[in-house]
Amino acid sequence: MDRSDEVLKRAADGIGVKALAAELKLSPALVYKWCQPNDANDPDASGARNPLDRVAEVFRATQHPDVINWLCHQADGFFVPNPDIDVQTLDANLLRGTQRLVKEFSDMLEEVSRSVANDGIIEPEEAKRIRRHWEVLKRVAETFVVASERGWYA
Repeated sequence: MDRSDEVLKRAADGIGVKALAAELKLSPALVYKWCQPNDANDPDASGARNPLDRVAEVFRATQHPDVINWLCHQADGFFVPNPDIDVQTLDANLLRGTQRLVKEFSDMLEEVSRSVANDGIIEPEEAKRIRRHWEVLKRVAETFVVASERGWYA
């Protein structure tokens, strides 16, 4: 995972540090500091605690998902936490895990096809069924990816 200063640097590079500083009504020097590594234990680190670090600290202190949800909504998105994976019940068979992922994706596509087949539009009740399939697919996919990242399919 990228450090917060790396994320901010990429974002700032997109519009320029001076433009970002002007938009935020801050000095370019402060924004440059945010884009440098910050380590309280390293006296040679030249960066400053940046807004991303502070939001992460607020979340760690409160454990309140609305903090992250609010930020995601600002980006026209939503927060989906990683699923809790019980190693005891996880099927560590790569082929079966892949098959389950493909099956859930197929089920969702089938629901979409069924919804538009009769009249070419998706009615609100049909959209609710599609959403339910999508939520299942996201959980299955995220479980598969997390299990892969943790080496459980080795």
